[in-house]
Amino acid sequence: MERFFLVFKAGARDEGKLLREFLKERQISKAALIDIKFNGGALHVNGSAVTVRYALYEGDTVEVFFPKEEPSDDLVAEDIPLDIVFEDEYVLVVNKPAGMASIPSREHRHGTLANAVLGYYQLMGICATIHIVTRLDRDTSGLMLIAKHRHAHHLFSLQQKEFGVKRRYEALVHGEMKGEGGSASGKIDAPIGRKDTSIIEREVREDGQRAVTHYEVLRVGEGWSHVSLRLETGRTHQIRVHMAYLGHPLVGDSLYGGSVGDGMVRQALHSCELSFFHPVEEQEMLFSCRLPVDMRRVLGES
Repeated sequence: MERFFLVFKAGARDEGKLLREFLKERQISKAALIDIKFNGGALHVNGSAVTVRYALYEGDTVEVFFPKEEPSDDLVAEDIPLDIVFEDEYVLVVNKPAGMASIPSREHRHGTLANAVLGYYQLMGICATIHIVTRLDRDTSGLMLIAKHRHAHHLFSLQQKEFGVKRRYEALVHGEMKGEGGSASGKIDAPIGRKDTSIIEREVREDGQRAVTHYEVLRVGEGWSHVSLRLETGRTHQIRVHMAYLGHPLVGDSLYGGSVGDGMVRQALHSCELSFFHPVEEQEMLFSCRLPVDMRRVLGES
């Protein structure tokens, strides 16, 4: 298994700069440098090992070798098929089916996306543990972003603070959401916190964390609406809580007031679009996937 590494080229403005500062400018954290120093990583310039006190020359080739990652003993690699939408050395984008948890829990220790990804890594000889950037509820389907290394995860975390990782969902909700011209759009800015009587359920409450959801009605049926939603924040159950707050709970979402019917036995929510700025390749990435069969059936689509 090859360990994760990055390569940089020193330019004219880097002449005389200490390697420590050069790497800081490239968002390699102090914690990462400590990890490299004490846990089997290495810093090379022009093929020779150096320390962070090395003074750079224009044209130097800098190689940063990160320590080998070891997955948790509690996470078991499993041979579960993955619907891979995109993959490179740094990221993995997968289309998660409904009914699969993102990570193991006390109730679901096996069969999760994390188990499946670790199994895939071991099969492909990828030296990494699991770094999920965008998590989905067990019964929400669609696109998820996974970093292949803790440094890539760190870069995505910085990007998320600036709302650089964007997600669009589509949902089927109860009720006919109508505005002028037969369509409606709006912004829900309502804080979300844990419900006092439940360890799972969330609710809109004044002392909660700020949560912002943008919505647009795509289509209105008899007793239901097809809605597009974009997240500005990423609170637990955010879309489910916000739509219930508006009086339009998701079809199939019994936890938040929705009812099962029309072939939907889970909340009708799908992560259909994902975009981000690739932190290493430095380019915008956009991925999309169509609605799953159960939601298309309600809409009368094949």
